[in-house]
Amino acid sequence: MVLTFEVDLPDDLARFRLPQAVSARLQDLLDRQESGQPLTQQERDEAQGLVNLADLLTLLRLRAERPSR
Repeated sequence: MVLTFEVDLPDDLARFRLPQAVSARLQDLLDRQESGQPLTQQERDEAQGLVNLADLLTLLRLRAERPSR
């Protein structure tokens, strides 16, 4: 089964980004992991959720910047 739906996107979608404090938290978690410091399961889950959110916002911004057909 394929499910398709339409969503009206706000006109100012191109400005959607992670808030600075949230972005800093994600960067801190990623930096700690990259340096070999182990993250707790809760921190890994938090980082994965923030990465997913950042990816979604990026995709929405790209969609908003794409010329209308």
